[in-house]
Amino acid sequence: MTSHPPARPPVALVVLLTGPSGSGKTSLAALTGLPVLNLDDFYKEGTDPTLPQLPDGGGADWDSPLSWDASAAVAAIEELCRTGRTAVPVYDISVSARVGSSRLALDGAPLFIAEGIFAADVIDRCRAAGVLADALCLRGRPTTTFRRRLLRDLREGRKPAPYLVRRGLRLLRGERTIVARHTSLGAYACARPEALERIAAARSADPVGTAVRS
Repeated sequence: MTSHPPARPPVALVVLLTGPSGSGKTSLAALTGLPVLNLDDFYKEGTDPTLPQLPDGGGADWDSPLSWDASAAVAAIEELCRTGRTAVPVYDISVSARVGSSRLALDGAPLFIAEGIFAADVIDRCRAAGVLADALCLRGRPTTTFRRRLLRDLREGRKPAPYLVRRGLRLLRGERTIVARHTSLGAYACARPEALERIAAARSADPVGTAVRS
């Protein structure tokens, strides 16, 4: 029988930050001053045959968690937590492809943010690995999220404008369902002020020491 060495104790823990597209995850993560892992960089490429498709024939369904490589994202999170550094793909949403890679280092930070619309899908795996500090779902007014998302996506040229409008309206109608799904997966739904408070509490609670002792 082959035995596997025990996992290296974590040097950092992760706060998973999710929420509907356009809910303000990226700006909130930047406000914390913590290192940030952008989980959207783990999207599958547009040529991947496993990409889910929209039922109306409108192309790939980029809002389905099946359009995302959860295993690669968890591997990067675990490597960051246990070694303090990892390689991260650089993904260009406008061309639906990885265009390079970069290195992310925590530089001694005991806590970091991993943010993205599919972050809730890896809550259980991060908890089982002993690297989860908290999991939060940003929520707000669906109309505000719709406006913020559309302006951002148009400004960045993420996809053709007609596609972005159709997607935005679809997400507007389904926003409450999206939040409910994230909370069912274990994320705590809250607005920005409470999210910042919870992250600050996790930051000041000796997260790594707590995880090692548990």
